[in-house]
Amino acid sequence: MNKLVTYGLLAVLGVLLILIRVFEEQIFYDPYLSFFKNDYLYLDSPRQETFKLTLFTVLRYLLNTIISLTILFVLFKDKNIVKFSAIIYAISLVVLLLLFLYFVINPRQEDYYLFFNIRRFLIQPLILLLLIPAFYYFKQHE
Repeated sequence: MNKLVTYGLLAVLGVLLILIRVFEEQIFYDPYLSFFKNDYLYLDSPRQETFKLTLFTVLRYLLNTIISLTILFVLFKDKNIVKFSAIIYAISLVVLLLLFLYFVINPRQEDYYLFFNIRRFLIQPLILLLLIPAFYYFKQHE
């Protein structure tokens, strides 16, 4: 794959991640989007449909994961990196989703900040931002 195609693919994939973020309120059910934009440390947790919220959160995580795995493949052209990353994403989904559900079902104001950050890992491609430099370093010292 020549550099022009690689950069083009990375640009398209980056735009897809941005579009998910830009249109998050139209695409996904998430009452916490507006909740965390306000002074949430002093508000009560919003009412939500737990099953629907969980379903849309997982959907968003999976969309971000598919795009992120594709970005990793385009960057490093190594199927083993993609396989390892898929395992990281799967384990992260299970752990983060369990914590997410705990905080949704048992909302306490003193836990909002921790909940905010756990939710952030589920709805934004932060794991990708951790994996790219890790694999870059690994490839440099291989």
